[in-house]
Amino acid sequence: MKIFIVLIIRLYWILIPQSKRRKCIFKKSCSNHVFEITQKEGFIKGLKAFYFRYKNCRGNFSIFHNPIDNEIQMILPSQLVIGKEEIADRLIN
Repeated sequence: MKIFIVLIIRLYWILIPQSKRRKCIFKKSCSNHVFEITQKEGFIKGLKAFYFRYKNCRGNFSIFHNPIDNEIQMILPSQLVIGKEEIADRLIN
């Protein structure tokens, strides 16, 4: 089953040019992230990574400066807070 996810992602990369793909809010694109997780940790973890990214990469996020340490952070739709190192550069600059 792991091969199934990897094959679908590779087909996505081949069939849809990068210029036509939706821009990801994360530094590492959703397809790259799910591909790596699936390769390293297997089918179930890959599905969980896909579900998390799909649920949280759909707008309704908020970028803010944390008043305590003045770091840039993002609140995802699932209310998870992530740091600057995971946010796409195009959203920070």
